[in-house]
Amino acid sequence: MSSDEKLLTANGVELCTETFGEPGDPAVLLIHGAAHSMVNWPEALCRRLADGPRFVIRYDGRDTGRSTTSEAGAPAYTLRDLVDDAAGLIDALGLAAVHVVGMSQGAAVGQLLALDHPQRVATLTLASGTPGGPGHHHPDLPAPAPEIQALFEAEPAPVDWSDRAAAVDAIVEGERPYAARTAPFDEAAVRESAALTFDRAADLAAQMTNPFLLDAGEPWRDRLPHISAPTLVLHGTEDPMFPFGHGEALADAIPGARLLPMERTGHEIAPPRVWDEVVAAVLAHTADRTA
Repeated sequence: MSSDEKLLTANGVELCTETFGEPGDPAVLLIHGAAHSMVNWPEALCRRLADGPRFVIRYDGRDTGRSTTSEAGAPAYTLRDLVDDAAGLIDALGLAAVHVVGMSQGAAVGQLLALDHPQRVATLTLASGTPGGPGHHHPDLPAPAPEIQALFEAEPAPVDWSDRAAAVDAIVEGERPYAARTAPFDEAAVRESAALTFDRAADLAAQMTNPFLLDAGEPWRDRLPHISAPTLVLHGTEDPMFPFGHGEALADAIPGARLLPMERTGHEIAPPRVWDEVVAAVLAHTADRTA
């Protein structure tokens, strides 16, 4: 474990965290997507935000990285537990409130955190999300791209997650369909991230399986107008999982929310080509607010 990483107890589980910047600066909590660990938030991006100045926190959610794991195929928790984990982590860090940035499944966690623990959320930034979270059917919103639907319908090829080369290849190929089509797929960067993922995973089989099996609970799209935290919605214009209409609907549902399109971006952590705009937007959104 890196000397900069710490295991903290939150909501009865151990979560591995890493921070950037000074604790006295406004705190920004990064919540990753399904099957991602904290290293999927690139260190360079974290440092760009920390230079804001911000106190940036990235962490491994359950079943990812070095945090508490369940048996692969049998997650002993629900999506709501991930929400309570985030609230518990804020407590464990000794913070009253944070600026929440959630991506994909992390955007779902962020929505529920703002609804169920509003005092913990100074501002909310939702990237690559959908109103009400994944796992709920919304026939008024655009369906995933055909190639993504085909992935869901196909029987996944077996992967030996203990074999480093095979696992890294599988992670890279798993990310490729979700990237933008009008920009080159940065295989080298994704491969580097996949190698980091493998090297620090307590149980990679659980990480690559369990987040997709979670019970999302009751739909909450109708509750979104009750979010009081100032909200910024970031959404890729080429998102094949949640097409751009999902970002528009999410921004429309939350009072006062601002939508920032991420051009030439798919269903992915903001790529470096949009960092200038995204970092500036997040820093502006989190300025002069209590956290």
